[in-house]
Amino acid sequence: MDDLQYLWTLLSGEFSNQPQAIAEPVHFVQLRLWQRPLLLFGHDRPCLFLEQANALQLDRPYRQRLLCLEADFSGQLSAQFYQFKNAAAVLGAGQDPDRLRSLTPEDVQLLESCRLAVEQTSRGGYNAQLPAGCRCRFWTDGIERQVSLGFEVWSESDRVNFHSFDRGIDPETGRSLWGALMGPYEFTKVADYAVTG
Repeated sequence: MDDLQYLWTLLSGEFSNQPQAIAEPVHFVQLRLWQRPLLLFGHDRPCLFLEQANALQLDRPYRQRLLCLEADFSGQLSAQFYQFKNAAAVLGAGQDPDRLRSLTPEDVQLLESCRLAVEQTSRGGYNAQLPAGCRCRFWTDGIERQVSLGFEVWSESDRVNFHSFDRGIDPETGRSLWGALMGPYEFTKVADYAVTG
């Protein structure tokens, strides 16, 4: 299995940060994160449909987005974000993947400034972050949004760990608004989703 396929496999699944939320309820909400594998652009660009919800409100998911993985001619990995032109059409697809069956490349919009550089880590996993000086900005509902994106994923003792560093940023002041304000959200995989390709 090459690096691209292995990264896709590690990231594909259902994740929870329950232990962290119980230990630090003031700083971390208990979340459920779904990362559904897709081949929207073909076998050389495996993707993931991402969605999350408060564990106490699983019927109210939010942050629907698409993450596509790529490897260049030298094997360097990157992760490119897209937004859905009609997020309502895929609302709830984390729990109901049948909603993704009719998805086409025309249903998503490239977020040009939201590409993560992916590097291997010493523990056999991967770290992804925005290049220095890069600002991930986009518009939704007529409002300019900015986010600081990043993650680390690795496997140990038959457990997959996924740490999310995502934070919402005020584009005017640069102040952090939501997300990993007190350190990363520390997820572990609680269910695997099979990948093909």
